[in-house]
Amino acid sequence: MLRELQRGVPPGQPGESGSGRRSPQGARQNILNWPIGIANVILLGLVFLDGGLYADSGLQVVYIALQAYGWWVWLYGGEGRDRLPVRRTRGTEWAALITAGAAGTALLTWALSTWTDSTVPFWDALTTAISLMAIYGQSRKLLESWWLWITADLVYIPLYFSKDLKLTSALYVIFLTLCVFGLLAWRRDFQSGRIAGPAPAAA
Repeated sequence: MLRELQRGVPPGQPGESGSGRRSPQGARQNILNWPIGIANVILLGLVFLDGGLYADSGLQVVYIALQAYGWWVWLYGGEGRDRLPVRRTRGTEWAALITAGAAGTALLTWALSTWTDSTVPFWDALTTAISLMAIYGQSRKLLESWWLWITADLVYIPLYFSKDLKLTSALYVIFLTLCVFGLLAWRRDFQSGRIAGPAPAAA
């Protein structure tokens, strides 16, 4: 949310530094994307807890669960419990994601308007919902998850700039570039049927 930005704490939404999704590991389908993301989320949760941001700290538990889910699915979510390939998002999946995203945006907008002093509750809620949709899509290796990240970043950049967070806004331009790189890399992998990343360790 925006409170931690206003207090000078690094952002903690799933589309931000906590997830590791903008890293080269994510773009290359490297399984290390997930443990790195979990470590980042834990650190952010501790920072929020120390700063008295208890709701944001608790929200990191959701992100840890999504990271752990993505880690497991990337390793064992394919046919025959093998590694998961990149694929396109099905129509039914889009319907479910859009429905969940719309409901989540409405609920978060109400919660932020009711219980916080957020000056941009709708945009704050929308970017959070899109980011949650995107991290779920990335956990399933849905090619279009990168478009969701790109959409979120296109909202984050002017949003942070309008809040006089110019350095953060500039950072998101870099994140946007990494998302485009990830989209192109996954598209190549999808077209070639390649499953990238190191093989899972033997049990």
